[in-house]
Amino acid sequence: MDFVSPVLDVASRICNCVGGRADHLRRLPQKLNSLRAAMEKLNNVYKDVKERVEREENLEKKRTHVVGGWMERVEAMEKEVNELLDRCDEEIQKKCLGIYCSKNCRAIYKLAKMVPEKMDAVAGLQSEGSNFQEVASPLPCPQVIETPLEERRVVGLDSPFQEVWTLLQDEQVGSIRIYGMGGVGKTTLLKKINNKFLQLGNDFDIVIWVVISRPTNLERVQETILDRLDIPEDRWKGREEEKKAQEIGRVLKTKKFVLLLDDIWEPLDLLRVGIPPLGDGNQSKIVFTTRSADVCGGMAAQKSIKVECLEEKEALSLFQAKVGEDTLNSHPDIQKLAEMVAKECKGLPLALIVIARAMASAKTPEEWERNLQKLRMYPKDVAGTENDLFSVLAFSYDCLPDEATKSCFLYCSLFPEDFPIPSEHLIQLWMGEGFLDEYDNIQEARNQGGEIIQMLNRACLLEAVREGEYLKMHDVIRDMALWLACEKGKKKNKFVVKDGVGLISAQEVEKWKDAQRISLWNETIIEELREPPHFPNTETLIGYMTRSTFPSGFFTYMSNIRVLDFSDDVTLELPAQIGNLATLQYLNLSHTRVMHLPIELKNLKKLRFLILDGMFSLRSLPNQMVSSLPSLQLLSMKFLPFGCLVDETMLLEELEQLEHINDISIRLTNIQSVQRLFESHKLTRSTTSLSLVEYKGVNQVQLLSPSCIKELRLLGCHELEEVKIIHFEKQVVPSKFPNPQCCFNHLLSVEIHLCKKLLNLNWLIHAPKLQSLHIEQCEIMEKVIEDERNDGSEIESGLSVFSRLIYLTLIALPKLESIYGRALPFPSLRGIFVFGCPRLKKLPFDSNICMSKQLEKIIGQQKWWDGLEWEDQTVMHNLTPIFSTP
Repeated sequence: MDFVSPVLDVASRICNCVGGRADHLRRLPQKLNSLRAAMEKLNNVYKDVKERVEREENLEKKRTHVVGGWMERVEAMEKEVNELLDRCDEEIQKKCLGIYCSKNCRAIYKLAKMVPEKMDAVAGLQSEGSNFQEVASPLPCPQVIETPLEERRVVGLDSPFQEVWTLLQDEQVGSIRIYGMGGVGKTTLLKKINNKFLQLGNDFDIVIWVVISRPTNLERVQETILDRLDIPEDRWKGREEEKKAQEIGRVLKTKKFVLLLDDIWEPLDLLRVGIPPLGDGNQSKIVFTTRSADVCGGMAAQKSIKVECLEEKEALSLFQAKVGEDTLNSHPDIQKLAEMVAKECKGLPLALIVIARAMASAKTPEEWERNLQKLRMYPKDVAGTENDLFSVLAFSYDCLPDEATKSCFLYCSLFPEDFPIPSEHLIQLWMGEGFLDEYDNIQEARNQGGEIIQMLNRACLLEAVREGEYLKMHDVIRDMALWLACEKGKKKNKFVVKDGVGLISAQEVEKWKDAQRISLWNETIIEELREPPHFPNTETLIGYMTRSTFPSGFFTYMSNIRVLDFSDDVTLELPAQIGNLATLQYLNLSHTRVMHLPIELKNLKKLRFLILDGMFSLRSLPNQMVSSLPSLQLLSMKFLPFGCLVDETMLLEELEQLEHINDISIRLTNIQSVQRLFESHKLTRSTTSLSLVEYKGVNQVQLLSPSCIKELRLLGCHELEEVKIIHFEKQVVPSKFPNPQCCFNHLLSVEIHLCKKLLNLNWLIHAPKLQSLHIEQCEIMEKVIEDERNDGSEIESGLSVFSRLIYLTLIALPKLESIYGRALPFPSLRGIFVFGCPRLKKLPFDSNICMSKQLEKIIGQQKWWDGLEWEDQTVMHNLTPIFSTP
């Protein structure tokens, strides 16, 4: 029996492998190949869908649940199919009867039956993925957007805040007005209310913040609300007011909302905006701030809260906090003097802050006594009229160190309320006006302009926004500056500022004959004049986005004009008569659509600043125009269009002929132009911004050192493989960090875009003051900078790599694996932006980054962040709170 049983067992196995099962097994290898091919097709569809999803997510959209679920099922299916293929291959290898009979025929038969099932499932997933019309949708708008507050603890607003917050909980109250004099803290209170919604749970669907300002711009108000509601632009962009109002009303009728309106100067028709009437059980709220009692009546608020000046104790607390302990403790008498100065401010928060900042550097009793006496020369009663407020605030103006700084401050009032003033543009205007003429060198003048901005910031006369790239002037401070500029109101039209006022009559223009500076903004149009106006005293004309041509002969009688700034005036037609303005020293045509520069510009013999950035419609430059401007110091031609015909070699020769030129921003497109630039010591030391655009047929760029370049752009240089630094004696600088006189000590910003063959940016170790680095679409770049220690070189003390870097942006670098070969301190870094860098698994941080108070944000894709590798988990835990997806 023992011999027979095994034989019968074998016979049984053989029998099980015959008939239909044998046919299944015979075709199994072919089916497995078909399954592999089907899975490969599904994977290709998966990759296409994933790429679409990532592109949409980079545009701040969120993948749909359907697509997300499909991608998860594909990933699971791939795992299942791979397991099935592995098992089938393993069973086939166990063959015992030819190729078709395994030692476990029954098991392989079961596997063979699973193959068609998986093929059907794979085909279904492939069909589903091929038919996705939409893979992502816009992210839902947040309930509340935090508004920044300067102080963690706001002094003196607890009582009005509690009043407003209690009213917001009252179902019977729909609208609340917050009123009081300028600078008393109304905006701060409204910000505190806005931010409170972030801290406490509530049943409002959305909180909307809108700054109204003066003059009221209904279109801007509507568009702010439409953006906040995430209504697609194609439903309202370019449409008339009524259509926009309908879109706003359509959405808000379905929501329980809080609308916070800051700084209303005149009654606002909420129905025209699109705000549905309050009531009808929706329990929505409207809270607004205003200085004007007329607005309070016109807006028909149900409840009113008045913000008063601070009590004496609160005022002193705020004043002391702003002066600082070091100054208060520098002499025993200063504490008492500080109390006396604080009393002079009559509890007005803005005055307390401004004057405290002005006193912060006074560390002797004598300085305090002198300044107190100056302050007492002004009217003491602050809580009344705007003039009293100006008189107090003007004390900070009077404390400015010199007339140039005062002129720079007053000049800021030429910009509209709440307008973000570009810092660099403002400094250029100051230079054009001659406020910084004591400096022969443009860079020195720029540096002094930066110091003046810092001084005005510290004195609370200006506010830095977006990390100092832009500036804002509080509307009360601006009104005070205009009052001072117009000689305390005695010469009303000395500074003329018109913002969005529509059509200006000829009679109004006649009143400007005594104007020193004229500033026209946003849809401000001058009607046709019968005869050319006379502007014998006008030194400045700013026309920003006026969207209108100036009347015929408007520039005829401007015998003292110094500055013309038409930047962003997209409909500007530049009249030839501008060539007759013999005193003109500054001309800015940036971002206009001027196609041809008039040949008469050659007559501007005193022109020192010519700015032509972003003139995307410009076709060409007049021959010999630049060399005809003997006083020219600055020429800026950033972002000119590819279609602009410029003989680069001729332009460089013309620039070299200019005696006073010392600041050039230029775009070059060929190696001959670059060589010509660097062959000239004069041009090399004068070029501050260099863009190499579509640099064809060249795989290497050689940059001359030392250099004064502050901005470098390499755009669309598809053949470029490396950048080399050449000393002025034509010798390549070695990789060891050079001494300061032969490196890029001035380079602050580098942008690399679409340089597909560029391997690395090792040369950046020669740019110790680099602040911004943007790299995008460099397909084969694996490392930004290789660790210089790998080749035995060292970095000199005090000049470590990226020690000044503030922003780092890396986009679409598929092979990038490393930013730097080892950890760096990054003491200045504020933000990192990473998108489309799947191989970047490590950031060059160590535990020192955790102690940095500078780093504010890391933005990237969640999958990338989750896949990062950390040598120190503490670093990861400390950085996670500042990481966010776009």
